[in-house]
Amino acid sequence: MSTVHPPEVRTTDYHTAGEPFRIVDLTAADAPLPCPPGDTVAERRANLLVPGGDGTAPRPGLPHEELRLLLAREPRGHSGMYGGLVVPPDDDGAHFGVVFWHKDGYSTACGHGTLALGAWAVDSGRVAAPDDGDAQVRIDVPSGRVTATVHRAGGRTTGITFRNVPARVTGRGVKADTSLGRAEVDLAHAGACYASLPARSLGLTVDRAALPELVRAAGEIRAALAGHPATLHPDGPLLSGVYGVTLYEELPDTPAGPRQRNVTVFADGQIDRSPCGSGTSARLALLAEDGVLAEGRELTHESVVGTVFTGRIVPGAAGSADGLVTEVTGSSHRTGEHRFTLDPEDTLGTGFRL
Repeated sequence: MSTVHPPEVRTTDYHTAGEPFRIVDLTAADAPLPCPPGDTVAERRANLLVPGGDGTAPRPGLPHEELRLLLAREPRGHSGMYGGLVVPPDDDGAHFGVVFWHKDGYSTACGHGTLALGAWAVDSGRVAAPDDGDAQVRIDVPSGRVTATVHRAGGRTTGITFRNVPARVTGRGVKADTSLGRAEVDLAHAGACYASLPARSLGLTVDRAALPELVRAAGEIRAALAGHPATLHPDGPLLSGVYGVTLYEELPDTPAGPRQRNVTVFADGQIDRSPCGSGTSARLALLAEDGVLAEGRELTHESVVGTVFTGRIVPGAAGSADGLVTEVTGSSHRTGEHRFTLDPEDTLGTGFRL
């Protein structure tokens, strides 16, 4: 690392429905760095970005940016790596805060990461939990306060339910030109802004073989929608702009409700291995407005690798102009603990990305 050389960076790694989440606790006594400056999680994230830039414009040279590069890039990470810096909460109403990071920068929301953090908080003893029953873990993220309800049975975590900030539809049938033709996308904000469209509308299918074409189309759509009014958030530019593009296909309904398969491409071309937690919230808002998903029904949301989230509208929790309150349930599992180091003689430094 070019600006800071901690002797060791300790992480705890989880995967949620196949998507990695690497946790660095900056509130721990042996933290590799102090927390980023700021009075709130949103301010801490903002201080890691270029002034006026978005989440894929990190401020170069900062110790925390060097740390992100070290953990996100090869040989310690990979192009699909995701994680979070645990920081203090905004106030005593939450257990802790988190600044989410990925291969390109810092995001405003992360549903799969929230699920992983709920499991981590209980596994580590940071939040007490019963052997049988539920424990609520309240987390401040850049887009607001979210809750992970950790479900327990026989002393084990059996699942986690993520309650997101309100989700609201902001655009319908918005046109975006791509190399595969003109796309018409629907836009919804759910902690981050997501553009959704059927993959078949561009002649694509949601499967592994089509990933290069899906990623290319998503990047073209994200670029085409830059600055579009429907991508803007009323709280300002740091919550604005398309974060993820969700290409989906319809599957046969389940007895509980609709079923879809999707691939969500976020930031600058990163593929979500999970069904995408906050992206699922965005899909729920769109399906509810379409009349496809009523209260009491569930969306079964599958990823490109076959993992599943279930999502629902919280009964009676509509936020009027703020949007709908949604919940997404999935599972998260610890994959390991690491002690990363950087040899000062290592000419690769913080690594590389292919």
